[in-house]
Amino acid sequence: MAVQPEGTPCWADAMFSDLEGAKTFYGDVLGWTFGESLSEYGNYTQAYADGKAVAAVVPPMPGQDGPSAWCLYFASEDVAATAARIRENAGEILLEPMPVADFGTMCLAREPSGAVFGVWQAGTHEGFQAMGTPGAYVWAEVFTREPGKADAFLAAVFGYRQKRLEDEAMDFHLYDLGDRALLGRMTMTEDFPPEVPSYINVYFTVPDCDEAVARATKLGATPRLGPTGSPFGRYASLIDPQGADFSVIDVTTTEGEMPKTTEVS
Repeated sequence: MAVQPEGTPCWADAMFSDLEGAKTFYGDVLGWTFGESLSEYGNYTQAYADGKAVAAVVPPMPGQDGPSAWCLYFASEDVAATAARIRENAGEILLEPMPVADFGTMCLAREPSGAVFGVWQAGTHEGFQAMGTPGAYVWAEVFTREPGKADAFLAAVFGYRQKRLEDEAMDFHLYDLGDRALLGRMTMTEDFPPEVPSYINVYFTVPDCDEAVARATKLGATPRLGPTGSPFGRYASLIDPQGADFSVIDVTTTEGEMPKTTEVS
């Protein structure tokens, strides 16, 4: 795929203390195969679906502890400029912009309500080689307890337009660039334990949601929600055996009418 426009989700990776366990789990659940671990880059290991790069897994660096979590990266034409906007809008830079050989330039950041994300300026690595096909990334949502902070920050940094879902049961926004919805924002309810921080939940495509959930739970994943039908596809949210949240969705099996939205000024 070509380099994505500024603010477009373009890559996802996750750190796992048990790298081989993660490869076994996601290989079985999502059908991933894995490339060679690059020792010069901390054993960073790309995952492939049907031969196309769709994500990566990596073990923690020495002294780098913390729970496993998926990190979504947003495309940038100039990481340094994006980092400056992050700071100007009350975000925090966790890892300063740094080149990764000729692959590209990255930084890690935290938005004001607490969700961690990455920024990627493409070099030879342009990001996802496939999206929306089995095993590949298709969607993501920011789960936050402080939606006003997240909304204002992401609009200022990436220029998103916002639409509110007309559904009294939830507080959900869509972030758009042009006519394309790129990201969702969900306000966390009391269903989430208070110790769960804001985070970005990534969705991977599967050909059959129920089968994927059955395989995942058999391998030690914990169901958080679903499987359930929606106009966007049949989906489920899970916590993998090492504690990382993710979702699976069968985009070919839809149910119900598309919800109405209202543009947020």
